[in-house]
Amino acid sequence: MKNVGMKPDTLRSAVAAARFYAPQHCLQRIASRDTEKGDPQASARIAGILAAKRTDELLPLCHPLPIHAAEVHFAIEADHVAIEAEVHTIGPTGVEMEALTAASMAALTLYDMLKPYAEPAELRIGDTHLLEKQGGKSHYSRRLKTSLPATVLMVSTPVADGHKSDAAGRSVADGLAQAGFDPIDYRVLPDDPGAVDAVINKAVSWETPLIVTVGGTGIGPKDKVVETVEPKLTTPMPGLMEAARAFGLKRTPYAALSRGVAGFIGSSLTLTFPGSRAGAEETLAAVLPSLIHIVEIHRRFAGKS
Repeated sequence: MKNVGMKPDTLRSAVAAARFYAPQHCLQRIASRDTEKGDPQASARIAGILAAKRTDELLPLCHPLPIHAAEVHFAIEADHVAIEAEVHTIGPTGVEMEALTAASMAALTLYDMLKPYAEPAELRIGDTHLLEKQGGKSHYSRRLKTSLPATVLMVSTPVADGHKSDAAGRSVADGLAQAGFDPIDYRVLPDDPGAVDAVINKAVSWETPLIVTVGGTGIGPKDKVVETVEPKLTTPMPGLMEAARAFGLKRTPYAALSRGVAGFIGSSLTLTFPGSRAGAEETLAAVLPSLIHIVEIHRRFAGKS
């Protein structure tokens, strides 16, 4: 199975369709809800809803998801029943397969209930396909439409002195590059508030759209990045780091230790990420869609794109 553990939960939905072809007298029984096994529409609706809820048990590579809503609708046409199944969830992956499974199972149920009234050649299921889906990467972009520059500052004296490699800062820079940020000014700085302040000031003076610091958000005596950045914020955006901590807390209780802050310094969106690689990667995963949306909207407001 694909690992979706680093994808944030979003509201997702999907609508799928299928058709059940049958002779006219069978379609009339469906319309009048009259077969020897009972009401075919009611039975097919329940079968479709149950199938949506148990898709992960039927398809081996599907992830289990909480199904917040599922419904199946029927429209009786000249030579077939048009079936639509709609499924909603809040989760890390979409519900396309749940909707397709619901539509398919509803069609199979109609077939089972009408087969006593027709020859096998007269019944057919087909045209099963996805009509629409919303949520996830198709709705919340994780990549810029147009490249924008960014600055990534790894703040760690051991890394700056060469005693420790930088996995966290490099990972953030690579992640931003994959999201379309280019060029990326990547730097390693010691735990020196003055040095951090000077580099941020220069990036702000260049109107760099995005500045990310990595490290210095914990409770150690040298962790002063928050104290350096927070007074400079002209438009605080606490929701970004709240989202990151909420995302991280589902993976480790240590996420609560991060004191990270975020907001604009002038026209530069600035975020302070934790210094561990896992913490930095989780933070980027949590905020990337919002981050991209913010910088693109801000650039449009400023008339720069």
